[in-house]
Amino acid sequence: MSALHKLIANLREALERGATLDAAATHADGSATPVAMAARRAELAAGFARELEAVGGHFLGTLSMGESAIRINDLATSLQARTAAVGEGITNGTGPIADLLARRNIAVLRPAPVADDAARAALREQLALCDLAIVEAECAVASSGTVAIVATPARPSSLTLLPPVSVILVNADRLVPDLAAAIAMIGPRAITNHRVAFITGPSRTADIEKRIVLGVHGPRELYVAVIWSGND
Repeated sequence: MSALHKLIANLREALERGATLDAAATHADGSATPVAMAARRAELAAGFARELEAVGGHFLGTLSMGESAIRINDLATSLQARTAAVGEGITNGTGPIADLLARRNIAVLRPAPVADDAARAALREQLALCDLAIVEAECAVASSGTVAIVATPARPSSLTLLPPVSVILVNADRLVPDLAAAIAMIGPRAITNHRVAFITGPSRTADIEKRIVLGVHGPRELYVAVIWSGND
């Protein structure tokens, strides 16, 4: 079963469990048609999965946090990862993922605020030695398969640049239709005060003899999981 078919199956199950109605569309005659927010999220998730895979990314599915921890650990095992960097979460705690990785004898690095340039350089060196990185996105753009990462001291921008494999988590309620909606969700204060990276697929360049090469300016593999709390 393809990742897209798995997505559709997961979303159907989530909707069958009972989505609450969140909005209503009004016809010209004044009658109201209920519109489930869950259905809208399902539509955005399906579009995001399709566009992500079109640009060379891998969609892990719509998962609960518990399911995502298991899926990420299975992925780390299949990649024979020995080290992993786990960034601070936004709406979801990433501690359970780090704990499960550690229980499988994978050395886990949790970035923390550093005091000076020497400490930042040392952290970058450590991140460069990690086999994969796990980080939560601020939001994701369905129309292009893009994830937006807002850097913080405990979620540095080097986290998604240096390790060869990136695993990105994004909450289902942070899926947006287009770039304009993503910028609005991030907000001017975050854009002004933090580095914001918009990532569309794995890193690639054609600078060398006009041949596509992966992993030159960032990770060569990108995996994304949509966290759907309705699956809990």
